[in-house]
Amino acid sequence: MPAPTVRLRRLAAELRQLRSVADLTREEVAERTGVNVATLYRIETARVRPQARTLAALLDVYGLEEPKRTELMTLLKQSAHRGWLNTFATDLPERYTSYIEFEAEASEVLNYECLFIPGLLQTEGYARAAIEGALPESTRDEIESRVEARMQRQAVLSKEQPLKLWAIVDEAAIRRVVGGRDVMREQLEHLVRITELPTVHLQVIPFNAGAHPGMPGSFVVMNFAEALGPEIVYIDSQAGDLFLEEETDISRYNLVFTHLRAVALSPSASVSLLAATAREH
Repeated sequence: MPAPTVRLRRLAAELRQLRSVADLTREEVAERTGVNVATLYRIETARVRPQARTLAALLDVYGLEEPKRTELMTLLKQSAHRGWLNTFATDLPERYTSYIEFEAEASEVLNYECLFIPGLLQTEGYARAAIEGALPESTRDEIESRVEARMQRQAVLSKEQPLKLWAIVDEAAIRRVVGGRDVMREQLEHLVRITELPTVHLQVIPFNAGAHPGMPGSFVVMNFAEALGPEIVYIDSQAGDLFLEEETDISRYNLVFTHLRAVALSPSASVSLLAATAREH
């Protein structure tokens, strides 16, 4: 099942709240609107995008007035909007486009990577080499489509209200020579420069830190403005991509990230290590 967009999650949360305020059960709403209970459940959990007439019927039952009514009808229209992603609609996996949508709406991202430089911080040369190596069966066009999408994603770091990014990488990610020595030197120098942005923080966990809580695998925690809904954890693995929304999962990964911050080098010491490693190339 495709992951919902951020706006669809917000709409679902608003509808749950409206039904709660109206003190109605799903069965009572179904009886008054003709929308069956199973469909109503899927709408309220952002599993499906309601039709405009269905949303209008629900808002009638809840007695919602202007301007809030127009706000939610507009939100419904926006919930299917992919912006620049329309260019890649047939080239990128559904779960990846969902991830990009979430990332574009997030206010803060906590990203831990074991073996790769975080996508938002990759140079084009590194991105191309990393994608070629990780997806050996992809065609040239598929690789270029992913590279272009990855480069466009990085606009979130320089928009009017830039995304706050806190990235932590294992030293293995900066030592592995992806794309050759020139590509890797360019990548490391880019990391040194981009950490000058006040909204970007980068830490490296050195090899001599020993075992640490991030060794089981990479993950991303996305935080959103209150109106857009709760946090999401994203995990990318060989078994498939996962979006976790349960409070226990979110708490666990936030705690892991806190531990990783503690075992990693400080941001300034990390930049020194990046610069020294770049000079080695």
